[in-house]
Amino acid sequence: MGIQSILVIIIIGAIAGWLAGQLIRGFGFGLLGNILVGVLGAFVAGLIFPVIGLGLGGGLIGSIIHATLGAVILLFLIRLVKRA
Repeated sequence: MGIQSILVIIIIGAIAGWLAGQLIRGFGFGLLGNILVGVLGAFVAGLIFPVIGLGLGGGLIGSIIHATLGAVILLFLIRLVKRA
């Protein structure tokens, strides 16, 4: 994995984490937190969406949407665990 791939992962993670924080109120983690939430969200979405069969297409926009949906699910689960 080259430096360009790592930079793309970081940028997509930051955008996805920020978008998920905007969609799920009460979550703001800063830049590093957003990157972590976005990357973990992409991992969660990668586990869930192939099973469901949700095809978002390829490319940068598809990756951001995919990671954002996973990050929203992740933040929702974190919120549920915090309330319990």
